[in-house]
Amino acid sequence: MSRIVFALAALSFLYASTARAAPMTCTTEEKSCLTACQKNPAALVGNCIAACRQRFNYCRSTGCWDSGTSRYCGLLRQ
Repeated sequence: MSRIVFALAALSFLYASTARAAPMTCTTEEKSCLTACQKNPAALVGNCIAACRQRFNYCRSTGCWDSGTSRYCGLLRQ
């Protein structure tokens, strides 16, 4: 009986931890990019924002985010 209770508890814990994780999306990556832009000197913020929007549009059409240093695919096109 205690094995069944333990197994159910373990399964519920695994389900709860995976259910909370939000999928990576193009929108999430764009928000992260825009947040990072605010750390740049004021003169560079405009160019950084334009680059983030260009990367976002590319992501929406391909499902891949290209940060300039790395590229990863499989993002939901949202």
